[in-house]
Amino acid sequence: MNTLLHYPNCSTCGKARKWLAAREVQAELIDLVATPPSADRLADLWSRSGLPLKTFFNTAGVSYRAGDWKNRLAGTSEADQLAALAADGKLIKRPILDLGHTVLVGFSEPAWDQAIAGR
Repeated sequence: MNTLLHYPNCSTCGKARKWLAAREVQAELIDLVATPPSADRLADLWSRSGLPLKTFFNTAGVSYRAGDWKNRLAGTSEADQLAALAADGKLIKRPILDLGHTVLVGFSEPAWDQAIAGR
């Protein structure tokens, strides 16, 4: 089953949900803020995404700025980064689409079109 980790109040997440619906792609919806993924789940998503871990941080968010992650990120272990993400769903870049064979972070229609075509 596909999974969309999102924040209901995020306009970009709303666009992603509409995009999925328009293409009749079913996905379980998980609210990142109400139910942040565990550090282990995030590690799995990160591993399958092939992206740098810093990609999973919502650099435009209040939590990122308040935690001074811009200055702290490079000196923080991967385990501590994953723990921080798991502790604060607003720190996580959204949406995250888990298609099983691939994980997409952030909403980009061309990337999502390509990933859906390959499923």
